[in-house]
Amino acid sequence: MSNMARTFTVGDVVAVMDELFPPEAKEDWDRVGLVVGELEAPCRRVGFAVDPCGPTVDEAVERKADLLVTHHPLYLRGTHSVAATTAKGRWATTLIRQHVALFAAHTNADVFGSTAALAELLGIELERPLDEATGIGGVGRLAEAMTLREFGELVGTVLPDVPAGILVGGDLGRTVETVAICSGAGDSLLGLAHASGADAYLTADLRHHPATDHLWNGGCALVSGTHWATEWPLLGVMERRLLDRLPGLETYVSEIPTDAWTLAVRS
Repeated sequence: MSNMARTFTVGDVVAVMDELFPPEAKEDWDRVGLVVGELEAPCRRVGFAVDPCGPTVDEAVERKADLLVTHHPLYLRGTHSVAATTAKGRWATTLIRQHVALFAAHTNADVFGSTAALAELLGIELERPLDEATGIGGVGRLAEAMTLREFGELVGTVLPDVPAGILVGGDLGRTVETVAICSGAGDSLLGLAHASGADAYLTADLRHHPATDHLWNGGCALVSGTHWATEWPLLGVMERRLLDRLPGLETYVSEIPTDAWTLAVRS
């Protein structure tokens, strides 16, 4: 958090965020930008979270944020109502009543920050995007080769600790040097990960059939974290880049896990 607060407007922050993470880079289906609030409203403190949800909205109110920047949009598929009869309606109502603006940077931030954030934590030097058409994900090399077991343990060390943990698929003694990365749900890019020549693919939300078909057909090893854990590192990148442009702004990064899973039972 910065020490000396200055007063900006929500519009000042939105303008910088749009320069850092251009909305033109988003996927066609995505919904990014200002969701709640007025551009002219004063903005002294900005919070960052993966999800706009009850815990992070309450945290923004408690920490007196003027703007909550989230990775995921509040309404991805549109809505006809923000009535407080649904969870999202209650959150929107709370934000409006408490004068907290809400801004989302989703797939556009994935292109310009998510992969870089994970690569930095793992000491991976990125060489190219995983999906050349969209710029999503990346492929790069570890500073030192290691076994798949060691790589899985490294991922578990650098990502936030959550109940669901890390899943690893493949020969644990396999050497890993080249890694494909896609934060969040990445099983749609399994084919590209295999074609990239990577030794392992780090992503989240892998489903049984796509994962097993990939491995049984000779695909690269798989390392799967949770959606929240693999996208959380992006928040620090957002914060640092914003503060570089608007020094004096007060900021915080939410550490509240917002995965669906609160317990993993193992025998």
